[in-house]
Amino acid sequence: MKGKLVWMTEPLKFEVREYDLPETIEPDAVLIEVLQTNVCGSDLHIAKGNLPHLRCGGIGHEVVGRIVKMGERRTTDNAGQPVNVGDRVVPTYIVSCNNCSYCLQGLYSSCLHSNKYMGKQNIAPYFHGATYATHYYIHHDQYFYKVPEGITNQEASSANCALTQVYSAIDKANVKPGDSLVIQGAGGLGINACAVAKERGAKVIIIDTVDSRLELAKRFGADHVINMEGLDLRGLTKRVRELTNGMGADFGMEVAGVPAAFSQGPHLLRNGGKYIVMGNISIGQKVEVDPAILILKAIKILPFAGYEPMYLYKALQFLERNVNKYPFNELTDAAFTLEEVAAAIDKSIKREVTRATIVVNQ
Repeated sequence: MKGKLVWMTEPLKFEVREYDLPETIEPDAVLIEVLQTNVCGSDLHIAKGNLPHLRCGGIGHEVVGRIVKMGERRTTDNAGQPVNVGDRVVPTYIVSCNNCSYCLQGLYSSCLHSNKYMGKQNIAPYFHGATYATHYYIHHDQYFYKVPEGITNQEASSANCALTQVYSAIDKANVKPGDSLVIQGAGGLGINACAVAKERGAKVIIIDTVDSRLELAKRFGADHVINMEGLDLRGLTKRVRELTNGMGADFGMEVAGVPAAFSQGPHLLRNGGKYIVMGNISIGQKVEVDPAILILKAIKILPFAGYEPMYLYKALQFLERNVNKYPFNELTDAAFTLEEVAAAIDKSIKREVTRATIVVNQ
């Protein structure tokens, strides 16, 4: 049998290729058929060629799928929950080998082999390291977790990136009840961060330039929204201070993916504030920063990339608890097929859609 996957031949150029599905798999591996996979902000960076090491090959990482084949030793997911053919699961998009110097320190998100399958879609079993495909191969060194009953494919499709990334960062930064958090960017990461922060008892302010995104942010718990269109840094800072008793926010979170946001963020925080940075992953993009602001305000910069695998399990539990409280099913607002990936990415780059999804096997 053959499956299909989307291959990026060069930035913003895509074609659908066919490869043989594996007849046998590793004893601890799992083969899933892709049900739904999303266009994440980092996929757009890759699609535009902003990541030098990923300028061609497969693409995509946010996914929910159904098990179609299991290795002979595989009986549970990585939380010890029994799994069988037909169960829906969500895998981590990075590898944690459990053997390298970082993994042995518990820094699984920094595993030396975390991206070992990315860009390797021309090597058997082909369907690994990229989810814009009909199938996805979960290797023995990847974690995966069963999707709880009552959660739809639409709701689960963002769990292994957007929701888990912000859940991990907000937890590690120790956002507490009563803290104020200003979020730069109301895309997938920012919207999920609203819900996570609100469930921790924080006051949330979110900034963007698109009114429809800001309206959705309100439904995900944002206490205040700011459309920064036409606002200079002075005006934006003034508005945030008005909403934080004249002090500035306790925490900031940059998930806009725009370098200029990084230089603005510290101005929005109080003295001693903490700045969570996650959005800018494109190597080589630069912005001017005033170091005196960081020093005089004693701002702590907290960068996050990836997450420890256990956070995917925690994120699924969070989703199960709050699926009826927040409209997770509305996080994707436009559906496409595998053959329409180019259009999905183009419309996402132009911000004609908030978050596109690729529906494959339903």
